[in-house]
Amino acid sequence: MLITSLISLLLSNAVSSRRDKSILYSRTTIIILLLSSYLALDSLYLTNLNTGIALYGGLFNATSITHVFQLFIFIVSAAILQLTGFYPRKVFFSGSIKLLFNNNNINFKSKVINKMGEQFKIIEYPLIILFIITGSVFLVSTSDLVSIFLSIELQSYGLYLLSTLYRNSELATSGGLTYFLLGGLSSCFILLGTALLYANSGTTSLDGIYIIASISDIGNDLGSYSQSWYKADYIDMSLLILSVGFLFKVSAAPFHFWSPDVYDAIPTVVTTFVAIIAKISIFVFLLELVHYTSNSLFTNNFSWTSSLLISSLLSLIIGTVLGLTQFRIKRLFAYSTISHVGFILLALTINSIESIQAFIFYLMQYSLSNLNAFMLLLAIGYSLYCYSNENKKYTSLLDKNNSPIQLISQMKGFFYINPILALSLAITIFSFAGIPPLMGFFAKQMVLSAALDNGYVFLTLVAILTSVISAVYYLNVVKEIFFDKPEYKINSYISDLDMYASITKNNVLIKNVSFKYNNITLSSHLSITISILTLIILLFIFMPQESLSMSNILALILFNS
Repeated sequence: MLITSLISLLLSNAVSSRRDKSILYSRTTIIILLLSSYLALDSLYLTNLNTGIALYGGLFNATSITHVFQLFIFIVSAAILQLTGFYPRKVFFSGSIKLLFNNNNINFKSKVINKMGEQFKIIEYPLIILFIITGSVFLVSTSDLVSIFLSIELQSYGLYLLSTLYRNSELATSGGLTYFLLGGLSSCFILLGTALLYANSGTTSLDGIYIIASISDIGNDLGSYSQSWYKADYIDMSLLILSVGFLFKVSAAPFHFWSPDVYDAIPTVVTTFVAIIAKISIFVFLLELVHYTSNSLFTNNFSWTSSLLISSLLSLIIGTVLGLTQFRIKRLFAYSTISHVGFILLALTINSIESIQAFIFYLMQYSLSNLNAFMLLLAIGYSLYCYSNENKKYTSLLDKNNSPIQLISQMKGFFYINPILALSLAITIFSFAGIPPLMGFFAKQMVLSAALDNGYVFLTLVAILTSVISAVYYLNVVKEIFFDKPEYKINSYISDLDMYASITKNNVLIKNVSFKYNNITLSSHLSITISILTLIILLFIFMPQESLSMSNILALILFNS
């Protein structure tokens, strides 16, 4: 489905001369992703067996976990594509719905609806996103060293292109170049790790490497065998080098330094995709890699998963401490993400049924919360269309058309402008902080419970302390929004302006309808998506059974296989 769609989009992009048709490509891509979701759901019954199904000579595996996360990637990507598939503002006035039902066409000024926004002029955007999603889907299912490298590069190159897609933005170009150079360095580590794994095991199949890893220490009990070319620690050292490359990709400490700069430099629409989709696929791949290589039949002197614990500890500390000094909102979200990656790595490394359940649940709630946070940032920027702020600090911001909200202080007193959006952002931020009874609290509680049960007392204490400290910068954002007075004023020019919409039928003008600035509202797609995501975060305590049962079943299937 994805490959057929890619070919169709490539051909249509090649013959299209109108860049303003980008919005139609985004809508087409949303339909493609929803159809792909249906196909993934429809074929889920094929993977009900514990072992799953090997595809293409063992290059890929289809299991229950891979299918569920593919479905999740499709749905989240479709939600993100709404940002470029629909205009952000609409004009609502009495009688407008009735006019629409009468098959009339209502035309507004382009600037009111923001039809001339940069994101609606890039016809390649949906095509590149499909390439990235294809790489993500392949990486989730990969079962061979060759397909690992091809999948991660297909995903990564798309992300580099996506970051630099806004050609008129100097910030986005510099951020994308930073991402490309450091991403290339991380790919070198992945390539070196895969080469060493092949050199020391003689196979590119992950199944073969899992078998060798599980019995490698038997060589220590066989004198003649232990003196041969093969050593028990070869596999661990190779996997350690491989893991360094993947920790770079997910911006885990101490390889996190690129992410705050890149998140802040590239447009917010692109940051939403880069911050979520790339991490889901890599973590799901690492889940099976850790599970099948850390359960040795014999006692190892060294395990490569110890490095993940060190990275988890550093991520928790660095993501919290450095986040305290941030005043730019997307850099704050970047350090918040690093802290969350620490929790995810902790659950991943423990590798028990309880921790894998916590890992799956945490990854899903993190993705939904992050998606809601970035969509709210964009929605706040769109809702300030009629307001002006004379503060030179805001008027001199670079690239403010692509990233309208860049500083935390830009949201000062926003509660008095749009209380519903302000409350939605507060709920999402409280979920990040792990405040009950929101969804984020249960995710952190599950990870900490699994860590305590397995004897990781020190890491649990560090995680609790960092959660408490991180609440400082989360609450600072809430304080700015709710307790400070707004610096925004209604633009006097817009407040006195009578705007008109021309209503046509069969290209014949019927009449002009006047409206004021307060008739301009957020589009339904933004309002509905933000409402659904906020309600999921807020009301999780009333409907926890489905998501918890699903993560529990997936964890049991993984351990039984």
